[in-house]
Amino acid sequence: MSTDLPPPRPGAQERQREANALPTPDADALAHSQRLDALIRTQIAGNGGAIPFSRFMELALYAPGQGYYSAGASKFGESGDFVTAPELGPVFAACVADSFAPVFQQLGPGARLLELGGGTGAFAEVALKRLMELDALPDRYCILEPSAQLRERQRERLQERLVPPLFELVEWLDGPFNDDWDGVLFANEVIDALPTPRFAIEAGEVYEEHVAVEAGELVRVLRPADGFLSNAVRHLERQLGREFAHGYRSEVLPQLPYWLQAVSGGMRSGAMLFVDYGYPRGEYYLPERDDGTLRAFYRHRMHDQPLRWPGLQDLTASVDFTALAEAGVAAGFDFAGYCSQSSFLLGNGLAGVLERIEQIADEGERLKRTQEVKRLTLPSEMGERFQAMGFEKGVEFGTAFMAGDLSFRL
Repeated sequence: MSTDLPPPRPGAQERQREANALPTPDADALAHSQRLDALIRTQIAGNGGAIPFSRFMELALYAPGQGYYSAGASKFGESGDFVTAPELGPVFAACVADSFAPVFQQLGPGARLLELGGGTGAFAEVALKRLMELDALPDRYCILEPSAQLRERQRERLQERLVPPLFELVEWLDGPFNDDWDGVLFANEVIDALPTPRFAIEAGEVYEEHVAVEAGELVRVLRPADGFLSNAVRHLERQLGREFAHGYRSEVLPQLPYWLQAVSGGMRSGAMLFVDYGYPRGEYYLPERDDGTLRAFYRHRMHDQPLRWPGLQDLTASVDFTALAEAGVAAGFDFAGYCSQSSFLLGNGLAGVLERIEQIADEGERLKRTQEVKRLTLPSEMGERFQAMGFEKGVEFGTAFMAGDLSFRL
């Protein structure tokens, strides 16, 4: 049984016009998207005529050689589809490194730093330099990066900009550590890109959003949810103290605890830090947020057509930070703290960064770094929309989360 999605919600006409105004991909990009589209349609045909939206998202983002993060198109920076904090300049990575330093000093020799998704290598470059200044270098800096193209880009950047002893600490992994280890795991804007199931409530029953083909086009339809997803949605209702209304749609990541246990692997002692955009559970599932948080990004334009141009646009959903806190504790870690990105940076060396910026002789560079701090910290920019959450095991983050703690909202 399948159920077509209801008519677009109010305001969808304006969003449709914005989507129609998106820059048209060139012929090579469209051909690339069409090859991935054909793969998706083959999987739909082989799966009874529909695949879960989470599977579509997985293929669109990570299909080997074809998905958005697996292929060679530019993604980060002004020429790509979005800008992440490390790509703005050195401030973000320097402050994060300041938070890591006491952890590495507690762990001593043999500690590792595992970065999930290395972007352009900008974070690794600055973090390694700052940790060296603080006499808190790990023995190994490992990047778990699924994209061969991004790996090469990271390697070229780091080899060019790091002194040989620092570059020799860096290695690239195909998967999480398969041995026991001590160290720090860091993920910036990673959880928002995990393939997420989408659920819908119809007449009190839980349905899962799927992708099918109708009249030659990819469309979203509903199928009855399996027990795993249905139980996850009912758990949300119990935690919220209310049932979702008829027609309510959103996302949920029931696989998050298993993912977190997998990527942390056999960490015996150390810390984990996640920075992403999202909400505590009570805000994520507000009654008025009745179509979830899923969105697509193409050339710095956000729109609501996730099935358009698979492989050419980023797909993302906000993070339920309450679920992340539950997953971290379930994985055997102590909860260390939760705060806005702005508060996290203020609590981890931003004052010192501002002092160093004031000492920059070049006026243009000084202005650039000042603008970077504003984008990272202002509520109207990234300061409040992004949050940081930490976990620890056998070590202490110290004062990392003392500025503006938000754990009471979880």
